[in-house]
Amino acid sequence: MTKLQPYAWRKGIVLSATFFIAVFATVSCRKTSSLGESTLADNNILSSEGVDTFSLITYSYYDDSIITDNPVYELLGSYNDPLFGTMNAEIYTEFQLSAFSPVFDMDSIVVDSFVLVLSYRGLYGDISDHYMEVFEITETGGLDTETNYYAHSTVQTAGTDLVMPGQNVHELSDAGQSIVGDDTLDNKQLRIPLDTTMCRNMMINAGTNPENWQSDEAFQEYFKGLHIKTTGGGWVPGTGGVAYFNLNDPASQLIMYYREGNTPKEFELRISSECTDFNHVDIDSTNTEVEFILADSTRGQKEFFAQAFGVRGVIAVPGLSNIPKNAVIHKATLELPVQYQTGSKYSPGTGLSTATWLTDTSKTLANLGQIAQYSNFSKSFEVNLRQYVQLVVNGELENTGIVVAPIFYISSAERVVFNGIDTDKKVKPKFRILYTEF
Repeated sequence: MTKLQPYAWRKGIVLSATFFIAVFATVSCRKTSSLGESTLADNNILSSEGVDTFSLITYSYYDDSIITDNPVYELLGSYNDPLFGTMNAEIYTEFQLSAFSPVFDMDSIVVDSFVLVLSYRGLYGDISDHYMEVFEITETGGLDTETNYYAHSTVQTAGTDLVMPGQNVHELSDAGQSIVGDDTLDNKQLRIPLDTTMCRNMMINAGTNPENWQSDEAFQEYFKGLHIKTTGGGWVPGTGGVAYFNLNDPASQLIMYYREGNTPKEFELRISSECTDFNHVDIDSTNTEVEFILADSTRGQKEFFAQAFGVRGVIAVPGLSNIPKNAVIHKATLELPVQYQTGSKYSPGTGLSTATWLTDTSKTLANLGQIAQYSNFSKSFEVNLRQYVQLVVNGELENTGIVVAPIFYISSAERVVFNGIDTDKKVKPKFRILYTEF
């Protein structure tokens, strides 16, 4: 038998949420260790190879403190999910000048149109018609770069809808191409015609109050931005949609189209990463399964949920506390099967963020820096949490559970239905851990 120093004796253990298997050291003499076997009842023995040493606890909770300013994508629209209820998303944004101190010859100018352009980056749900409304922001001081804006935040706006009469209804769809005049654009755009009187008044202001147009800061004091929303969805379950827009795309802007004499011209008010923007999102889960699970966490043992802008899923693993403190973690793989039919309008997305609470009392989330990747083949998310488990074993993190949510938590309308440990579906969640004890 291979001779080992006492400190080098190793025991390889594989833990699973449903069972564990003893893995022996790769030497000619082998020693089996069953963690916790002295405290297990006989009916917990699953086979001669393993015992049930711990189980997962799965549930969901609602996060009501979500900062939504300056996301990757802005959301607009609404839909009614049969399981999650209704989601409605609105945009607040400010603008910058494309050129300082513009000169408009109002004696010869004819305003043709004033168009709000938003560049598409995706759609969640159905292609559907929405009634658009646009309002001028009147909040004192405008939007503040130093302020945290949340999903529930609003700012004061004027009461007059700026959309041209008869032009409120627009289809939300990222499919196909946009045609402007004789041009076919490469990127799909939502183009909302606004009140040309407002455009003309802004041009006049550039002449009477040129100081408002000499810097972006001065302009944003004069014109504080726009609030863009949809109303009157009234979607039956399974209908509606939420579109994603890239406001940092140069195509996203507010364009003044005009003629000076017989010469067609345009002036752009742009949106950039330096502009403050945020999403206001309302989610109503009344009388849905999500509401029931949020009220009774034990229902999460059958299935649990995560949704952008609101619901996070939690996987608690009490058995992590039973791993010996002298263990070195080699692998810790969490598998989360989901309920999803390929091609369904409600995709679970491509990844989940993973986090944990620093303490049970503070409930401060810390990002674990690992993305759970989705496999359409297995219909599940999988993530290696080796470092997290090692920190728990070392006592550097409390064993407070793993929190998961769509990776684009403030930039999408994604939602996920996970199988719980007591699911009636074929596949259950698993947490497998391979470690060596020194």
